[in-house]
Amino acid sequence: MFTKIAAYTIATSLAFMSVGSIAKVSDDEAMKLGTQLTPVGAEKNGNASGTIPSWNVEPLSNIESILLESPKFEITASNAQQYKDNLTLGQLALLEKYPDSHKMRVFDTKRTATYPQRVYELAKKNAVTAELVQGGNGLINFEETVPFPIPQSGLEVIWNHITRYRGGSVERIIAQAPVKKNGDYTIVKINDRLAWPQHLKGGYDAEKDNNMLFYYLQRVMEPARMTGNVLLVHETIDQVAEPRSAWLYNAGQRRVRRAPQVAYDSPGFASESTRTTDNFDMYNGAPDRYHWELLGKQELYIPYNSFQLASKDLKYKQIIQKGHLNPEFTRYELHRVWVVEATLKEDERHVYHKRRFYIDEDTWQAAVIDHYDGRGKLWRVAEAHEMQFTDANVPWFTAETLHDLISGRMLMTGLTNEEKEGFNFGAESKRGDFTPGALRRSGKR
Repeated sequence: MFTKIAAYTIATSLAFMSVGSIAKVSDDEAMKLGTQLTPVGAEKNGNASGTIPSWNVEPLSNIESILLESPKFEITASNAQQYKDNLTLGQLALLEKYPDSHKMRVFDTKRTATYPQRVYELAKKNAVTAELVQGGNGLINFEETVPFPIPQSGLEVIWNHITRYRGGSVERIIAQAPVKKNGDYTIVKINDRLAWPQHLKGGYDAEKDNNMLFYYLQRVMEPARMTGNVLLVHETIDQVAEPRSAWLYNAGQRRVRRAPQVAYDSPGFASESTRTTDNFDMYNGAPDRYHWELLGKQELYIPYNSFQLASKDLKYKQIIQKGHLNPEFTRYELHRVWVVEATLKEDERHVYHKRRFYIDEDTWQAAVIDHYDGRGKLWRVAEAHEMQFTDANVPWFTAETLHDLISGRMLMTGLTNEEKEGFNFGAESKRGDFTPGALRRSGKR
């Protein structure tokens, strides 16, 4: 199932070696970035069968041609075994659970992911300087994004997902829907702001931002019973040495409180307990509770180029269905992914005993994650519907879903179809916007 690619001869035992014993990338290896490899480390060539094309450096300019395409075929519960080598166990389980309504429409693969030139330059620089510290739970000699474009371990792949570029500074209004087993849901409208310290007004402060990855503010706008509740997070690079700082503003109590519980498997903010805190953005936070094993690469059908799903012509009620999104608006393509398995350490606790990550090679975004409970039973399946935001030259999600195979519930977050503003890349932010004092001001009803 998993392949060992020429430039990446991976031994699964790498993940369990001491971090200091993993050799850094040489200058000669780093020279492959932009030649044999894309500037962020994916294989530049397509696959032997031609079902995955070569990567093209040109930014996407014609979305309409993608929207007009018809699927090559559909994967359903009845034919899923025919395609099982290119599906995760979680994807197979979803097809089996919803045989009459769920399907995967598969289209021609288009490697549309590109980034600004600065991201490429940082990736090449980080390739020979970035190092894991604190047993792999922190980074040094790293600047902003893509620390390990030529990864040597599972942890390095995960750090690429955690630190991937999302526009530097962005404000967005998104919809979140905790969907019940019977298909009922209430839209939770969220205004969130994300800013890397390098993109704040006034620039990077070496003292204040030394261990800071990004600042994050999330405010609930709807429904009325939750309006004004706000979450503030200071996300640190090394969360073992310096745990993330978080605060909650409760609009009903009009109080700001420290929230050290906003981490790991605590219930996610405004999600009606349908996800853990570290499920947001597919996966976030400190990786210290797990052993991480790099299994290799796999060709997998993953959500990609999801422009139809993001259409302003669609309403949320057309998209959100019982158990899953409306498959008439989703798009799957065959892409190469890094496969990383996380197993809970014996002396740690978490509701997920094991997770298997499938990380897109072109974006370093987690595309699919299968989650297992303490009994070793497949429990939840997460999928991220990738889309290239052409105005900012940034690949990100237009939606992510978390499907509970046991309860039948689903959490959808990220859609902007009915929002006038949606994503605002380059939104101006200053450090003072991300303080506990600003939290109370932003939470006023």
